[in-house]
Amino acid sequence: MIQDGFLHICFWVVLCPLYIGLKADLLMDEVGSPTVYMNSTSGTLGFCERRRKVYSVDQWRLSTEDILDELPVDPNRNNYVRRVQECIFSYVSPTPFTSDVRLVAVSEDALENLLDLAISVGETDAFLQFVSGRDGFTDWGPLAHRYGGHQFGVWAGQLGDGRAHLIGTYINRFGERWELQLKGSGRTPYSRGGDGRAVLRSSVREFLCSEAMHYLGIPTSRAASLIVSDDAVWRDQFYNGSLRRERGVCNTDNFSLLSITIDYGPFGFMESYDADYVPNTSDDEGRYSIGNQANVAMFNLNKLRLALNPLLDSKQQQQASQVLRGFPDLYYKRFTELFRAKLGILGENDQDLALISSFLDLMASTRADFIMSFRQLSEISQDQLRSLSIPQEYWALQDIGQQKQFLAWIDAYILRLKRNPEDTDEKRRRRMMLINPRYVLRNWMAESAVRKAESNDFSEVHLLQKTLCQPFHTQKMAEEAGYSQRTPAWAKHLKVSCSS
Repeated sequence: MIQDGFLHICFWVVLCPLYIGLKADLLMDEVGSPTVYMNSTSGTLGFCERRRKVYSVDQWRLSTEDILDELPVDPNRNNYVRRVQECIFSYVSPTPFTSDVRLVAVSEDALENLLDLAISVGETDAFLQFVSGRDGFTDWGPLAHRYGGHQFGVWAGQLGDGRAHLIGTYINRFGERWELQLKGSGRTPYSRGGDGRAVLRSSVREFLCSEAMHYLGIPTSRAASLIVSDDAVWRDQFYNGSLRRERGVCNTDNFSLLSITIDYGPFGFMESYDADYVPNTSDDEGRYSIGNQANVAMFNLNKLRLALNPLLDSKQQQQASQVLRGFPDLYYKRFTELFRAKLGILGENDQDLALISSFLDLMASTRADFIMSFRQLSEISQDQLRSLSIPQEYWALQDIGQQKQFLAWIDAYILRLKRNPEDTDEKRRRRMMLINPRYVLRNWMAESAVRKAESNDFSEVHLLQKTLCQPFHTQKMAEEAGYSQRTPAWAKHLKVSCSS
């Protein structure tokens, strides 16, 4: 089996001050004049004076500021699985691959706009050495992060980075601060029974999904590159064909206060609408079904409140409880706003929630495709809807049309749209097509790409990456590949577990 790993870039979310100090270096910008990376007058914050891209890994610098001045680190530098006490990080180096590595995919946007690296840098051997964990680290890294959390509602104790290494932080030319992490890069003190590696299928899926989420406008960690080697790893054969955007695992360690997707795990984009949908075979009780995720979010926030209680006085504890009690109202307010936008509805009306709920009920009763129902509603005209003259190309709406109640819903929907007389049908359709994607990373699409990749053919990985970078626009090659069509019968029951 092909072994793989990839460079994963995510926002730095630890609540402590971070400072970047970049050594002064002369670099070349696009027009050949020198760009100076220099320290600020305080000596704590580095910046690029001309804000240009870098054309060589040798000239690119991570922060030289020691973040461990602010956070405790385990003094034991030996790399073996153990219970670590009273620290946030452990020193641990990546485990190099024993066979040759090769770069098979790269995010041009992540390289150029997050890391200030020209895309040509990704073609160099120096870049390959860097993203494979062999070179380019700061004096204080690499590190593995220690944390704990609740898994499936039960306190799991020490968790931590079991197959990831923090290699540094970076402030780009836009002033954004990023944390760089290698994933699938070897064992750490937090690997438990794992080998610290990531197999090809899970890495391809996470690479593609982080790209998809970003271009859907959802805050997310980013994957800069994907590398593979021929090192062998053992995995249960059951998982070889399994797949996974409903979040399949909403444990407390998967949640971010910044609303950033930081851990993809066993995920899946819901296809046929079902409030009980669970993509994760490990979730036997459906705790993390899409219909229960508001309750799970409330649970996780309450666990955070309890963890912070020792730091609060009695009045602050009461205030924290009061704030948390307001979460359901805020959640459903945002829920309603989101679905108003998906339906192209302007303004507010007391009957909007009923209209939204009715449409979801129709999708549930007909097992209609969630993504394409909204997308095709964006594309079809009101006249076609009113006459129920629904062309074959709008197959998801045809499925919903099997229910007699659909006609009554259409009447209520069009009546609601007419409450804004200055709005035209063309404006509605254009507005909806900017929020309802035509392409998402469906399980069968990822599975098809993974199967080819296992034969060293990454052409579909590249096609999907290109497609998912423009999810709201119809694309010829994506249409030819069937990416906006019904899910093939063979792929309707693909799922994934918490195993990699």
